[in-house]
Amino acid sequence: MSKTMPAVVFQGQGRWSLENVPQPVLSADDDALLEVERAGICGTDLHILSVPPGHPATPGSILGHEYVAKVAEVGSNVAHLQPGDRVVIDPNLTCGYCASCRQGRTNNCENMTTLGIFRHGGLAKLNIAPAKALYKISSEVEPERAALAEPLSCVLHAFEKASILPSESVAILGGGPIGLLFLLLFQGAGARAVYVVEPADWRRKMAEQCGADATFDPRETDLKAAIGPASGEGVDVVVDAVGRCLADAIELVRPGGRIILFGMDQKAAPVTRQYDIARREITVMGSFIQRTAFPNVVRILEAGKLPVEKLITHRFGLSEFGQALELLGQGRAVKAILEP
Repeated sequence: MSKTMPAVVFQGQGRWSLENVPQPVLSADDDALLEVERAGICGTDLHILSVPPGHPATPGSILGHEYVAKVAEVGSNVAHLQPGDRVVIDPNLTCGYCASCRQGRTNNCENMTTLGIFRHGGLAKLNIAPAKALYKISSEVEPERAALAEPLSCVLHAFEKASILPSESVAILGGGPIGLLFLLLFQGAGARAVYVVEPADWRRKMAEQCGADATFDPRETDLKAAIGPASGEGVDVVVDAVGRCLADAIELVRPGGRIILFGMDQKAAPVTRQYDIARREITVMGSFIQRTAFPNVVRILEAGKLPVEKLITHRFGLSEFGQALELLGQGRAVKAILEP
């Protein structure tokens, strides 16, 4: 009789359950069996479980795509890892053969699948993952810090597009976990000023605690009037971490400035004029997950100089997944970490 373990399982159409499932057994030579240490809940998880869903997922799959684990067993073809190693996981598995992969744009892979969304993920005691998706990280890094490797990798991919200079100013639209990670990176790069726009009082306070030069409630503030005088003709870089703020970004950025579109909202309707972008020579860049950021993310987390752990406001056991979802959905938590 096979052993079982509790896991958070997606049931489809906004439904999930905490149930006992068979413990996975390593069978493929290129895989590794992992003991999950910590797992984070992402905005994507909220989209998956919303009705109607804002992101697809496979019913019957174990959720959790942000996690850190220790290697329990490796397949015979795995040479770069051994039992006992701590690893962070790139959950997005690419084919390596489609046109995008062959051109180095693996984040646009036509056949991508994802651990914790389409395949079993980290909201369970054990997980099996391809060894190629695993990046060794020092055991001295606290598990909670390491659990933020996946979202940090996506933010770092976008941050690099901004090419920030120490003298430049930044406005971040959205003060959730992603916006706060951007804040920490821009501060670490020496940005002259970083402003955060966020309607939730609690998240604005978090941004202030993380060092934002100023925060603004877009419901009560004329953003252009508030940020403009402090930044001159406009900020050098605007990041939309929400997914529907392009019009605001164009208002806030200076002529010749850069806009990074990071947030994803398929329901957002365009409400801006192309003329404004062309006339003011604004550069608009999209950014989707990441391609090669994980090695640098490991180095950043190991260096210990980027205080990503400030974003963790709540800690739960696996059985408290529902409580964590409720707090996140109500905007009363920034980052929730679970210990399977």
